[in-house]
Amino acid sequence: MNSSKLIKIAVMALIPLIIWFTPPPEGLEVNAWRLFGFYLTAIVGLVIKPWGAPVVLLVSIAASSIFLNNTSAVLSGYASSTLWLVFSAFALSVAFVKTGLGRRIAYHLIGMFGSTVLRLGYVTAILDFIISPVTPSNTARAGGIVYPIINATARALGSEPGETAKKAGAYLSANTYMVTKVTSFMFATAMAPNLLAADFMNKILGVDLNWGVWALAMVIPGLVMLLAVPFVTYIFERPTLTKIDNHTIAKQGLEDLGPMKLSEKILVAIFILALLGWAMPSILEQGFGIKFSINATAVAVAAMCLSIVCNVIKWDDVLKSNGAWNTFIWFGGIIGMSSALSKVKFFEWLAKFMETHIHFGENAFIALVIIGFISVVVRYLFASGSAYVVAMLPVFLTVGKVAGIDPMGLALVLAATNSYGGALTHYGGAAAPIIFGEGFNDVKTWWIVGGLVAIVCFVLTMTVGYGYWSAIGLIK
Repeated sequence: MNSSKLIKIAVMALIPLIIWFTPPPEGLEVNAWRLFGFYLTAIVGLVIKPWGAPVVLLVSIAASSIFLNNTSAVLSGYASSTLWLVFSAFALSVAFVKTGLGRRIAYHLIGMFGSTVLRLGYVTAILDFIISPVTPSNTARAGGIVYPIINATARALGSEPGETAKKAGAYLSANTYMVTKVTSFMFATAMAPNLLAADFMNKILGVDLNWGVWALAMVIPGLVMLLAVPFVTYIFERPTLTKIDNHTIAKQGLEDLGPMKLSEKILVAIFILALLGWAMPSILEQGFGIKFSINATAVAVAAMCLSIVCNVIKWDDVLKSNGAWNTFIWFGGIIGMSSALSKVKFFEWLAKFMETHIHFGENAFIALVIIGFISVVVRYLFASGSAYVVAMLPVFLTVGKVAGIDPMGLALVLAATNSYGGALTHYGGAAAPIIFGEGFNDVKTWWIVGGLVAIVCFVLTMTVGYGYWSAIGLIK
């Protein structure tokens, strides 16, 4: 074991030890304070990474269970419907890869719209948008489905890392990552931390941001951003090649795939049914005043089961999905620990503490802009949207609540900024190292493009997004 890893482990061990022997702040019970120590250990572990995220959470849970005798409380997250929604959606993303449906959609889009490199940038955005509702791992979506196709297309155009990178590959690579930072907040199931964020929002703000409401709120401002982002990226990663023979590329890709298989057709039907199941309750209630209840997790589990029993995928395919099981372990662990903190009224105490010490004045909208902007900037410090949600979101939610910001408005802004805040750097999300590591882009240009994308998206959030949410009555 190297010295760097030993230091990281020592840091994790010291945190709960120091808090254990430090008197709790006024108004907070001893057990709540000590539980926070183990929760803080998990946060720090997710950031410094002495082990993978699942191991970090299991270590924190084990320590808390032994020293606080709260095993049932910290394991309760594994019974969370939110966790099972994410896990089931992972199975659908596995199906998109295994059947080749994601590639088939991509080649059809390239054939129809990809006659220039800029248009190919928009094809990337459309493809990512189409498959995002059922791919809660944006790493799998961008790095495993979209980018391999775009990368192959760039190389087919004679663009390789190095001297010919600017021909097309540099733009197409950067754009692939930037658009996934937009699509990732458009649906609750487009990125795993979204549902974790929704769980925090419910606990701290009392906001029920279900799948339908999330999509209703985010799709319109997200589509506006998808119109802007490929062009913003194009300005700073302008390719030397313009027109391309998209029809030949599409034809070759589709020939390699062969005729559409029965499994793909079944997956299309399951995909549509899942979207309808998730969206219809909110559409009927918001649009027609009809209350119709169907649990989003039940829909996801049913879609997963249909995929298996209809032989679209096999259970072994799910077992082999490392992303699904890794997410299941760390996600359930952090939900359990945050639920335990909520039960001992830690977040209530935090709100009262901040109410006493932090003041934004009387303008709630200005407070929202400030908190939203800080939430983007702080993403420079995080290599994971999940780590950001665990470490910073409860703080921002509590500060916003104390400032008197409309709860739904605060929830929606912070849900969006977590995603496109990850555009800032070449390590801002797990997909970034995959794409940047291909070698088409340099750090300086990536950071410039990422910074501009984040700024443009934030401005659109606070103008188009906020105005739209007000118009449809989500915020007052």
